[in-house]
Amino acid sequence: MNTLRLSSVAAILFGSLLSVCMAIETDTNSTPEKSTDMIAQSPLLQPWTGPHGGVPPWNQVRLEEFVPAFDYAIAEAEEEIDAIATQSERPTFENTIEALERTGEMLRRLEAVFFVYASNLNVGSVPDIEKAVVPKLSEHEDRVYQNLPLFERIQAIAKSDAMSDGSLDLAQTRLTKDLYDTFVRKGARLTVSEKAKLSQMNTRLARLFTQFSQNVLEDEKGYVTWVNDEEQLAGLPESIVSAMRNAAIERDEEGGKYAITNTRSSMDPFLTYAKDRGLREKVWRNYYNRGDNGDQYDNNALIAEILQLRAARAKLLGYATHAHWRMEPTMAKDPATAMDLMLKVWPKALARVREEVADMQAIADAEGNGITIEPWDYRYYAELVRKEKYDLDLGDVKPYMQMDKLIEGMMWAAGKLYGMQFKQISGLPVFHPDVTIWEVTDADDKFVGLWYLDPYAREGKRSGAWMTDYREQSNLDESIRPIVSNNSNFVKASEGEATLISWDDAVTLFHEFGHALHSLNSKVKYRSQAGTNVARDYVEFPSQLNEHWLETPEVMSKFCVHYETGEPMPQALIDKINKAATFNQGFSTTEYLASALMDMKLHLAGDVQIDPDAFEKATLAELEMPREIPMRHRTPQFAHIFSSDSYSAGYYSYLWSDALTADAAERFEEAGSFYDPDVAKSLHDNVMSVGDTIDPAEGFKKFRGRPVDTKALLRKRGFPVE
Repeated sequence: MNTLRLSSVAAILFGSLLSVCMAIETDTNSTPEKSTDMIAQSPLLQPWTGPHGGVPPWNQVRLEEFVPAFDYAIAEAEEEIDAIATQSERPTFENTIEALERTGEMLRRLEAVFFVYASNLNVGSVPDIEKAVVPKLSEHEDRVYQNLPLFERIQAIAKSDAMSDGSLDLAQTRLTKDLYDTFVRKGARLTVSEKAKLSQMNTRLARLFTQFSQNVLEDEKGYVTWVNDEEQLAGLPESIVSAMRNAAIERDEEGGKYAITNTRSSMDPFLTYAKDRGLREKVWRNYYNRGDNGDQYDNNALIAEILQLRAARAKLLGYATHAHWRMEPTMAKDPATAMDLMLKVWPKALARVREEVADMQAIADAEGNGITIEPWDYRYYAELVRKEKYDLDLGDVKPYMQMDKLIEGMMWAAGKLYGMQFKQISGLPVFHPDVTIWEVTDADDKFVGLWYLDPYAREGKRSGAWMTDYREQSNLDESIRPIVSNNSNFVKASEGEATLISWDDAVTLFHEFGHALHSLNSKVKYRSQAGTNVARDYVEFPSQLNEHWLETPEVMSKFCVHYETGEPMPQALIDKINKAATFNQGFSTTEYLASALMDMKLHLAGDVQIDPDAFEKATLAELEMPREIPMRHRTPQFAHIFSSDSYSAGYYSYLWSDALTADAAERFEEAGSFYDPDVAKSLHDNVMSVGDTIDPAEGFKKFRGRPVDTKALLRKRGFPVE
C-alpha cells in the first residue's frame, strides 16, 4: 500500500507525517515578521475552494512558500492544542477528545499538498525543502505527545466511568482508549529528561529516513540501462520495446535508443522476456543493488544507525524491542504471533520453490547452454515453464491488458458492489498533466468523493504504487467527503498508443484501488477513524480482496479487450490463466516472506550492532533461502521499513491480511458470485464503511460469520493444507 498517512490515532493531530517521515538537517532562516504576515495569506494555508467542498490548490503552489508555511501552520496547530490543554473546564470527551478532532486543519491541508510533491515530484528544490520540513514536523509531534496538561486531560477521560457506563458509544470509547494508549506509547509518561532524549532520537530518525529515501531515489535515477544493439531486444514483446523507446526519448536518448529504467515496472518485464542473459544480469544487479553500491548513496550506515536508535527508543519507552513497541496496537499484538504465521507458510513456500527451480533447470539443460539458474534467470525460465505446463504465454495476455480499459473495469466492479459511479471531470487543478480526476457518486447520484489518478513513472517519483488521502471523510460538524488518489509507475506508451501493462501490474492497479474504495466507502463521525485508519495488519485486507475482481468473468470479458481489435480475451486464454492461478507461488511467496522475516529479525535483534549486508547474508543462510531468488526488497532499499516507521516490524502485515483475504474470497465463492448483493452489503457494512470504529477482528467475524480460517491462505496459494 505505502499509503501516506499517520496511524489511525495519531491522525487526530497530524496529517501524513510518519509514513513520509524523512529528512536531513538543513539550515533555514527564521521568517521575518513581515514575511510571517504575508505567508498567512498564502494559498497553501487557506481553506480549499472550488466544488465538492474544496480541492487542493495545485495551480497556486509556490515552492519557496512551503518552509515558512509549515512554520506558521505548526504554530497555529500548537496554539489550538494548548487552548484545549489549558482550559479551566473539567475534562470531557467533547471538550478534549472531540475538540482535538477539530485541530490542525491548516497543517493537514498543507501536508496533503507538500507530501504529494515529496512523493510524486521530488525534483528541483523539493528535496531540500523536505530536508527542512520533516524535522520540524517530528519536533511538533513530540511537543504534542509530551504536553503534560493535555495528556492529563486525556488520561482523566480514559480512566473515568464514562468509558463503561454508556455515556460514550463504541466509536467514542475506542477513540479515547486509542488516543490514551498512543500518548503512552509515544512517551507521555516519561520524565522531562527522558522526553528530551526521546525527542533527540525522533528528530535524528526523521533525518535518517529522508536520507535513506533520497538515496534510493538517486540510485533509481542513476542506473539506467541503455541499449543500442537491437539484437539485445530479442524476445521482448513490441509493447515493452515501445515503452523502452519512449523512456529513452523522455531522457533525450542520452545513452541509447532504448532505456531500461531502474524501477520494478521496467525491470520486471525485461527480465521476464529478454533472451540476452548478460543484459538480464546487468539489469538485475542495477535493481537489487540500489542503496548498496558503496558510494555516497549507500544506505548501510544509515540502516545501522536507524536500528540502534529504534532499539534505544523502545528500551526508553519500556519495550523489549522496536518490534514489540510497533506491534502493540496491531491485530497480531506481538512479534511471536506474526512469526508463527510466517514460519507456518515458509517451509511450504521453500518446497514449492524447489519444484519450480527443478522445472526451470530441466528446460535450461535441454537448451544445451550449460547454465545453472541464477536470480536473473528466474522470471525468464518461469515463463518458459508456464508455456510448457499450461500452454500460457503472458505475452499473449498483455495485448488485452490496456490500462485505461482496466481502470474502467475496476470502476464497473465498484459500481456493482457498492453502487459507485465514476465520471471523469476537467477544469480542476492538478499537479502534473498525467493526473486525471474522477467524481464519485452513489446509486442515488449523491456525491461520494473525488478520486485522483497519477499512473505513470517519471523522474522524481518514488517507485512502487500507493494510495494517498488528500482529505479524509468525517461527519463531526458537517459532512466532509474524501479526496483520495492512486499512484503508480507504469511505463507510459508513446503518444497515441495504448498503455499496456502486465497481469501483475493489473493486480497492483486493483489492489491500490481497493485502498481508495476503503476511504471512499467510509461513513464514520470522526476523521481519525475513517477509511484506512485501521490497524497496520488489517489495512491491506480490503485492498488485497479487491484484487479478486480483476479475475472475475464479468471484468475479464468486458474490459480485457485487445488493444488493436477491441475483441474480448478468448475464453480459452482465460481458462489457461485460471488454470495457472497458483503457478509460481513459490517464487512470489518466498521473495515476499524473506523480506518480512528479515524485517522482523532486524527489529528483534535489540541493541546489538548490525552490519546490514552481513546480517542479511547470515539470516538468509539461516532461513535456507534459495539462492535462485532475491528478497523482494533487499535491506539497503527496503523503503517500507527504513523511509519511515510506518511498516517497520510490520511488513508481515501483507501475509496477515491475506489470510483474511483468502477466507473472505471463499465467502463470495460459497455464495456463487463475487457480485452477490448480500455478501457485498455485508462487506460494506462490516468492513469497508466502519473504519476503526469497531475492533477489526469483530468486523471480520460479523462479515464472515465466524473468526478467520487461516487454512484458506494455504488453499489460495496452492500449498498443502495439513
